[in-house]
Amino acid sequence: MSIAGDPHKLRFGGDCEGVLYLPRETAPAGAVVVLHERYGLVQHTLALAQRLAQDGYVALAPDLFSRWKGDAEALRSGKARVVLPDAEVAAVIDAALDFAKAHPRVASGRLVLMGVCQSGRYPIVVGSRRRDLAACVVFYGASQQRDWEASALQPRAMGDMLRELHAPALFVYAERDHTISLDDVRRMRDALETSRRSYRMKIFADVPHGFLNDTMPGRYRPKEAAQAWQALLAFLAEVFAGQWNGRVRWEFEGVSAQDYDFSKNVRLE
Repeated sequence: MSIAGDPHKLRFGGDCEGVLYLPRETAPAGAVVVLHERYGLVQHTLALAQRLAQDGYVALAPDLFSRWKGDAEALRSGKARVVLPDAEVAAVIDAALDFAKAHPRVASGRLVLMGVCQSGRYPIVVGSRRRDLAACVVFYGASQQRDWEASALQPRAMGDMLRELHAPALFVYAERDHTISLDDVRRMRDALETSRRSYRMKIFADVPHGFLNDTMPGRYRPKEAAQAWQALLAFLAEVFAGQWNGRVRWEFEGVSAQDYDFSKNVRLE
């Protein structure tokens, strides 16, 4: 018998791969497509998807590098880094979203896209042109300087995409993040407000980048990770209850040290 959170490996969109997790209840539920970090579809991302299923959601974790033929082991270990064109990654995400949208266990209109770290930009990339997302979720991503600059790989600047984002968005940041400064966070907040886009944004004090990841002992912060997870569940519940419809909502909560200095933030493993 299948239980909540059992993994189901699958193929979708022709040549894309991923893992699907279903909740215990068989009634149609909201769905979250969870995007992995730079390391590929590793245990941390699968654990996040499994937790979402255990909390009552359909969760799909696609392999964004399904069509990439490089060294997967070097990628998982962090020795290699892959940055693919936005269009190529977005095509995999579109296929994953379409698969989830058509799944009989997914409730109509209840589709969320969640990105983490390197994949944090893709809820914005995809959400700026799709109108079937109920919400976007970003954990410590989408806010570095390179995200704001157009390039051959990333042809649309973040500010331009935010103006076309129609779904409400949850952003979770870390005060001690070595890749995203508080100035970067404020730039994201200001751009959302200038574009009159609904958001909830929270900076967790005194925690590093990746603090949700329990496979990296140097980064993981159990207390704040639990709080961030509850913030995610609360946001999803509100979105699916229609509480973010019809109004523009700006919600910002930030806590930081008086002597905050981004240059002192360090990478932890």
